[in-house]
Parts: sequence; C-alpha cells; structure tokens
Amino acid sequence: MLKQHLQFKLSQKLSPQQIQLMKLIQLPTLAFEQRLKQELEENPALETGKEEIENQEDEYDDLYEDDSDSENIAAEDINIDEYLSDDEVPDYRTQANNYSSDDEERTIPYAAGISFTQYLINQLNTVYLSDDEWAIAEFLVGSVDESGYIRRSISDITDDLAFTQNIYTDEKTVEKILRIVQELDPPGVGATSLEECLIIQLKRKDPTPNTELAIAILEKSFEQFTKKHYAKLIQKHNISEETLKEAITEIERLNPKPGGSYSGNTRMIEHIVPDFSIRIVDGELELTLNGRNAPELHVSREYNNMLEGYKNAKDKSKSQKDTVMFIKQKLDAAKWFIDAIKQRQQTLYVTMNSIMNYQREFFLTGDERKLRPMILKDIADEIGMDVSTVSRVANSKYVDTPYGTRLIKDYFSESMKNEQGEDVSTKEIKKILETVIRDETKRKPLTDDKLAAILKDKGYPIARRTVAKYREQLGIPVARMRKEI
Repeated sequence: MLKQHLQFKLSQKLSPQQIQLMKLIQLPTLAFEQRLKQELEENPALETGKEEIENQEDEYDDLYEDDSDSENIAAEDINIDEYLSDDEVPDYRTQANNYSSDDEERTIPYAAGISFTQYLINQLNTVYLSDDEWAIAEFLVGSVDESGYIRRSISDITDDLAFTQNIYTDEKTVEKILRIVQELDPPGVGATSLEECLIIQLKRKDPTPNTELAIAILEKSFEQFTKKHYAKLIQKHNISEETLKEAITEIERLNPKPGGSYSGNTRMIEHIVPDFSIRIVDGELELTLNGRNAPELHVSREYNNMLEGYKNAKDKSKSQKDTVMFIKQKLDAAKWFIDAIKQRQQTLYVTMNSIMNYQREFFLTGDERKLRPMILKDIADEIGMDVSTVSRVANSKYVDTPYGTRLIKDYFSESMKNEQGEDVSTKEIKKILETVIRDETKRKPLTDDKLAAILKDKGYPIARRTVAKYREQLGIPVARMRKEI
C-alpha cells in the first residue's frame, strides 16, 4: 500500500548581506580598516573623505526593470534620484558623536628586527672557526628553539649532521662546538636542560660565595632544589638557612627561557588597538568607540554625474543601458556597505554600552570582586539581539579602561551561590583565592583543603577539587611548590 506524507519544514537562512554584516561585526579595528581599504579598492563608486552632495527631495522608487525588447529606456524605468538623494544622511556619513578621534597611527605596528637565529649567527661571525666547525655551529644554532634550548641529544645531532649535511664528525667535536654556541648572548642560550641553562648563566657572573653555592646546589642537588626540600639542602651543603636563602635568591634572578627575552624573536609581537574606551567623567562612565571604526564615506561624485547625464539624455541607447546597470550595481554595493558600517557601529556601541552598565560597579572601582556574573544571554536579552552577535563582539574586541586594556569576553563569567543564596561571579571567587594565596605564609603555604575551608568561612562553599581547578586556571602552583624559606 502506497502512503503519501506531506511534510513541512520551516528553515531560516541568512541572506548573503546578513552574513557579510556578521563578518563585519566580528572584525576588530585593525582588521576592519583592512576590510574597508579592500572595499574602497574594489568599488569605484565608494569614496572616503568629506564630500558635499546636493539635497534631493525624491524618495526611493521602483528599481530598474529589464526590457530587452526595447532599444530605448525610459527615464522612469530606473529611479536616478534614488542614487542622488541625500535624504537619509548627507554623503552617507558614518561618523557619529560616540567615537574618539584617533587619527595618528593608521598602520599595523609590527615589531621590527631580525630573527633570533640570525641574531645568533651574527655573533658567530665574530668567532674564529674552520669551515667544518662553522657548519656544525650553524647547525647547532638552527636547532635552538624559541625558548633558547637545544632539546635533542648530541648523538642525534651528530647523526643528523652526517645524514642531512654530509658532515662526518664525532660527539666530542659537536660538544666542543656546543660550548662555543653556549658562550653567545643571551646567557644560557644553547643549553640542553634547565639545569645547564641556569649554571651557564651563573658562571657568566662574577664569582661570589652566593653564586658558587648556587652552582653547587644546581650541580649536586638539582632535584632537591626543584622539589624545595630545603632541610635536606641545608644538611647536605652544611649551610645556614639564611645562606641557603641568599643562594636561592641568586638563582631566582636568572632567566629560565633566555630565547624568550630576545625582542627580535621570530614571533610577531601583537599590538592591540582598543575598539572602545571607557573613562570616568565626573563620577559617571563615558563610553567611546574608536574613531577608526567610524570612517567618512560617500558615493563617488563622478558616478552621480554619470547618472545625472543619463537622466537628462533625450535618447537612451542600448549601450547606455549596460553602462547604467554597471553603475547601479556599484552604487547598490556602495550604499549597502555604508549602511552595513552604520549597523556595525550601532551594534558595537549598543552591545558595549550594555556590558558597561551591567558591570557599572566594576568599571567605576576596578575591583574585580565587584564583577557581576554575566553570560552572553544576559546582554543579548537586554539589547534584543542574538547571542551569536554578542559573542562576535565579546570574543574579538578590546576595551581600554582606567584599569588597563582587556578583551571584552574577560568580563563574562558564570555564577555560583554563596551561603546567603546570592549569585556571585566565579571571577570574584578567583580574585579572593588569589588574594589569600598572595598573603599566605610562604614558609608554610596553604593546601587546597585549607584554601577551601578559608573560602567557606568567607561565605563561598566550594569543593577542594573546584579550588584546585581555579588555582590552576590562575596559573598558581600547588602548595609545596609555593614554599619559601
């Protein structure tokens, strides 16, 4: 038996224009500037800068309708005034009063400099080496990672020299050249372990009782040092607690990642351009949108003149039709882009304004304990927008505040109940946890169980495993590793 079923499915699809708008909203300031530049290059009907256009009183009318059977096109078939009208905003200015003027540096400020590897090779040029020794040294320098270490064993490097460089040598020679590489700057570069890195740096210093003891501790008691077994160190090296403390202070001044200290590293340094600025004026919060997000755009005067010429022409040929259609297409794109930028500005400002008011107490004081629990839906519901739109703003935009520049999503957090049944932000709990650990007695750091008990006494009943999770998220080590003498 044949059965027929009629099924209806309701689906919602975004138009290409809506998708493009969402992409524009997601762009941070520097990327938006690049997108604007690209659009200006691709669409000759769109121009930037101030331009005065005569006011027209005509409203939008019907768009052009194709009539391929006619050689002549009536002027009323395409509403020229639609593109010449200045009713909505003169020259489609997208500027508003809610942005800050920011005209100084308009290019992406990358850090200049040579690579870390080239920096080391330049130093090798000052060392006398034979051709074979130079080749080995260059290979070793090329094996230095971004932290400044050579992580591979001497035997593996010796094999690689033979198989990939046709350099046949022995481990003793490679070790000899490695010692030369380890004499380069920054101190500690080329080390094969943390222990060796710290010892190299200490040996580069002027010898003192503290540095000599520090070297002895690293060479003979490295494991006990890393585990902070101070009593065993005092006994093994027959020293006082104060002497040990001075030696450890000497070690703590060293750089465990010598490669990371070189500003000309191969990694680009990201320069953040805040998308918003929040200032306190007469006790009230004032929000401004970065002026780079509010360009002055208008439709090209030349394109307007072309349409004026077509409108006033008595005879309209078929060839003119194609030209006018091209102009119309570019004008449509220009007008849409200008409108999209205005929508982008409005979306950014409304979203950030809502976040600012939601976290008013924090932005007035800078006290992270005053951060309210806030999720994307809270803001989306308040401004009547989709959660995904708020997410696009929060995840890609920065705001400059009196307390520093931060990613907007950092102000969002989940909530939990305190003993009074009130919703509190997990950020508030983390801040209190951070403060408690900072003020603890370093000779006897607090365990996670004790931290949980302290938080409970303060009105935040959370489990030990939750304390451990928050501590790890804050980048704070376990109690034993926080111990000092």
